[in-house]
Amino acid sequence: MLPFSPAPQRGAARQAGARRVLVLSASMGAGHDTVARELVRRARAQGHQAETVDLMRLLPYGTGSGLRAFYRTSVRHAPWVYDGLYRAFLRPGDHTRPSGVPLARLAADGLERLVARTGADVVVPVFHLAAQLTGHLRALGRLRVPSAVFVLDFAVHRQWLHPGNDACFCLTDQAADDVRRAVPGTHVETTGPVVSPEFFATAPGADGWRRRFERYAPGRPPVLLSAGAWGAAAGLGETARLLAGAGYLPVVLCGRNQALRSRTARLPGALALDWVTDMPGLLHAVCALVDNAAGQTAVQALAAGLPVAGHRPLPGHGADGVRRMAELGLTEPAADGPALLAVLDRLMTESADERRRRAAQGRAIFHTDVMERAVALTGRSAATSRNPD
Repeated sequence: MLPFSPAPQRGAARQAGARRVLVLSASMGAGHDTVARELVRRARAQGHQAETVDLMRLLPYGTGSGLRAFYRTSVRHAPWVYDGLYRAFLRPGDHTRPSGVPLARLAADGLERLVARTGADVVVPVFHLAAQLTGHLRALGRLRVPSAVFVLDFAVHRQWLHPGNDACFCLTDQAADDVRRAVPGTHVETTGPVVSPEFFATAPGADGWRRRFERYAPGRPPVLLSAGAWGAAAGLGETARLLAGAGYLPVVLCGRNQALRSRTARLPGALALDWVTDMPGLLHAVCALVDNAAGQTAVQALAAGLPVAGHRPLPGHGADGVRRMAELGLTEPAADGPALLAVLDRLMTESADERRRRAAQGRAIFHTDVMERAVALTGRSAATSRNPD
């Protein structure tokens, strides 16, 4: 998390047109924080003052750390538990389901103090529980500046949505249509995802990765297997063995899960990586990504022009997101091991024109700057006609 700026003085001079932006993230994995950092970088590059806060730190009595630990344990060791919670609380649909507001509003006083202290002109939630909080406060008139939700999922679940928020920015037109149907009257735009500019350019670190792969497994095409920051994946060892047996070099992103890295390192023919700081270089050096979550790693791969195969998705919003990406033609679905090998074999034999077409299709979803659109909302007063919880 970036440190807070000193509290602004009333009437302090600011560059003409500059705004103060507060990005509300959550340390649930790494994807939300990665997006938040990039939004802050963009805002500052545009001449605004910006910072990010972790919602988990605003929740009192250790609630945030407990929630994070429970979610991490569930997705790593008991994914069926998370799938049940997803069906009960998050999955879209017309049936009445419990709201996330009661938990989110535990952070209400902390967010109000923070907005007052920083003098924020707009709040940008990039986590669904944060969106519940800002929508709740806007509906009650307690948050006097606009809230612009950046929805990070390809398949939008209901906890992203609260009628009190001023705007929702979505990754795709399909996601935007889902939001419009669910919360009529909310301003909705399709902006595409957010990644650092380094993913679009030729990465300086790619040559170093290629040399490492060639030393480790000469002549074998490297294929990246992602398990997210927490190293959560189903059947990752089986997939790695399958790829190694077919002549590929499975390069496994184990995140911060050292137990997973230790297990993967014992697999013949597999290369186990722990936390990687040069993701642009890595993605430009491998031949394909095998994705299980439709999260930030998949988005970064699209920016890098890398083919993505969706395989063995995590239950819940991971499975819905992987399915949606495949429906949009952004990834290749692989329902089982033979299907995965067929996808990879086809990708390896694509012509240069086919590779360029595929890369252009993936990069086409990056088309509007979310930060510019969020800043454009500044100046709106508190909502007076939205439904409180």
